[in-house]
Amino acid sequence: MSLDEVTRLEIGSDVQIAGARQAVREAAVAAGFSLVEQTKIVTAASELARNTLVHGGGGHMELAVVENSGGRAIRLTFTDDGPGIPDVDAALSDGYSTGNGLGLGLGGARRLVQEFTIDSRPGGGTTVTAVAWSRTAQRVPR
Repeated sequence: MSLDEVTRLEIGSDVQIAGARQAVREAAVAAGFSLVEQTKIVTAASELARNTLVHGGGGHMELAVVENSGGRAIRLTFTDDGPGIPDVDAALSDGYSTGNGLGLGLGGARRLVQEFTIDSRPGGGTTVTAVAWSRTAQRVPR
């Protein structure tokens, strides 16, 4: 995956969730993320992909490796056309659960990355963007 290239993966089954996790892991390895950084972003991706399928009825993930003067990051954007999240603040709180995911929930996924945004409206679907910056990956000179 080249820098700033966006890869779109459908999230409509458990097999596709596994494929999304694998794509995130491969991107993190290629971007030079440490093993701990890889584990964090893959765990966040797994939780967000599961939410996209279970609560949003399926959707897609966009994956990109990005850079700025501060370093290199992986940006994940999960989008669905599901029922939306009626109370985002509650959904982000510790202990909030509506299903049988990894138990991290949105709040746990948010703690695994440095940037996290949710755009959701009841009846209007949800978009979650998570960005994990690497402390170990070296910026590529251009």
